[in-house]
Amino acid sequence: MSKKNIKKVVLAYSGGLDTSAIIPWLKENYDCEVIAFAADVGQGDEELQGLREKAIKTGASECYIVDLKEEFVSDYIYPTITTGAVYEGQYLLGTSMARPIIAKAQVEIARKVGADALCHGCTGKGNDQVRFEGTFAALAPELTVIAPWREWDMVSREDLLAYLAERDIKTTASATKIYSRDANAWHISHEGGELEDPWCEPSKEVWTMTVSPEDAPNTPERVEVSFEQGRMVKVNGEALSPYQCLVKLNELAGAHGVGRIDIVENRLVGMKSRGCYETPGGTVMLTAYKALESLVLDKAALKYREQIGLEFSHVMYDGRWFTPLSDALLAGAASFAEQVTGDIVVKLYKGQATVTQRRSPNSLYSEDFATFGADDVYDQSHAEGFIRLYSLSSRISALNKKGVPFKNTGIE
Repeated sequence: MSKKNIKKVVLAYSGGLDTSAIIPWLKENYDCEVIAFAADVGQGDEELQGLREKAIKTGASECYIVDLKEEFVSDYIYPTITTGAVYEGQYLLGTSMARPIIAKAQVEIARKVGADALCHGCTGKGNDQVRFEGTFAALAPELTVIAPWREWDMVSREDLLAYLAERDIKTTASATKIYSRDANAWHISHEGGELEDPWCEPSKEVWTMTVSPEDAPNTPERVEVSFEQGRMVKVNGEALSPYQCLVKLNELAGAHGVGRIDIVENRLVGMKSRGCYETPGGTVMLTAYKALESLVLDKAALKYREQIGLEFSHVMYDGRWFTPLSDALLAGAASFAEQVTGDIVVKLYKGQATVTQRRSPNSLYSEDFATFGADDVYDQSHAEGFIRLYSLSSRISALNKKGVPFKNTGIE
């Protein structure tokens, strides 16, 4: 669709510097009506306060703010937990998980207002452009997508500030801000500033969601969490909604410095990036979930679930939530999650979340079988036949190499 045919655009709006500049830029370059859309995914009330008024003053005709907190945790975070997905062994996918629900809600607003196009403020260097546009392609392929960072000639924060100043548009952003942050109920990410040098240790100013482990209490705190068929339903015996479970765990774990990571990751677009992530409640959730899995899944089932988790970490990171592969992996994880019911106690201490107690009505653990003491249920002599059969191919291979006939070896 040509620029002259675009009359109404829905912009994914945060109120930050980029999207504040995008509103007037769209009006000037596309001569269109701009409708701002903001998703409340638990980033905090301070991020949303005055957002509608700011969007209108910047040139938007309207600003929709949609509360997605419970849906985000229930329908995106919890299913991802059941897969065990962790990207490149460390990243708990906080930004990745939020993008499909935000983009889906943006499409719904576009349909509601009869928009011709969708717009986002993602840069051409990052993963989020793929996540947003992958969702747009799956849910609204007929709508035009506008990505200003791939069109305009502005290349820096200073350029955007100058652009807004020329138009007398007020902004709270400044050239001295050094970190790029993205927050939601699950986590907060930090990039930029000193973090662009992987040899530079993050300063205390980087972290905002957790206390420093060195400054955390000297006394550990134990928290008990309860799951029913793979979904957390209680914290310390109190029944809570999915979102409130996460809020509670963020508070408890954050106070003990739990959930910090500092990684260099492989972006989908080919470059490496260094980021610091804080996921206090999520770290406890995933740690507890995997501990409960260890009780209820047998060896083969757990191995396959681990394979699902590895594959799904890339599906989620790469923005492929709305795909047949994602559906299949989530369905597989959900079938295993049906057995994940029980209680876990996690000790929070100096940045660590350590499982200390576990129980489940579906537990496959039996003290009668596992004991190192005397028992009446396990005949250890049975292990000999099992081992001979289990290692049969190795024995045959070794005899072949030595040219020894099978006769009189006990194999025939």
